[in-house]
Amino acid sequence: MLSASLYDLEGKKVGKVELDKTIFGSKVNDVLLRQTMRMYANNKRSGCASTKTRKEVRGGGKKPWRQKGTGRARASTIRSPIWTGGGVVFGPHPRSYSYKLPKKIKALAVISALNVKLNNKQLVLIKEIKIDEPKTKKVVSMLSKLKALDRPLIVTAALDSNLKRASRNIPGLTVKRSEDCNAYDILRHHKLIIAEDALNKMTSRLLQ
Repeated sequence: MLSASLYDLEGKKVGKVELDKTIFGSKVNDVLLRQTMRMYANNKRSGCASTKTRKEVRGGGKKPWRQKGTGRARASTIRSPIWTGGGVVFGPHPRSYSYKLPKKIKALAVISALNVKLNNKQLVLIKEIKIDEPKTKKVVSMLSKLKALDRPLIVTAALDSNLKRASRNIPGLTVKRSEDCNAYDILRHHKLIIAEDALNKMTSRLLQ
């Protein structure tokens, strides 16, 4: 049975946790992770690029010159796309780049992401993540003792208001509940710090 060390908030080892073999120890699916990361990145795109068509360009109500007799090409309006300052043909317009992947695919991506962190020794299991007052220095001290100051992700079973408030001023730190955590969150952070009850909750959700 695969196991991982369990620590307290002081960075001391307090035991071991047996990891579910159906989730941990499996092969990392790089293709699936790439597809999932692309989906979450596309869903964050604003899609606000915009150009004006010939009907949206200002001016052009009058014909520039008469149809015949000038020796120049026929022109109906200065808003024509072939004129400088005219409309744009097939230019970008505000749109949504978002799309969805099946729930089972996203769950498999989370499993692969967890295995990436486990294989790279970037997964830290904590007995309980809870602070008694919303002090940033308490969270910084905890991360320092766990050697996880570089872009950590803290995953808890229930959102602790003190922890959430104390972590707002720490750059690169994100605090999330286990049900809100996805493969994108796990992979874009360097260290994954997860509470024991949050791991159990996440495991039961992924096995459904």
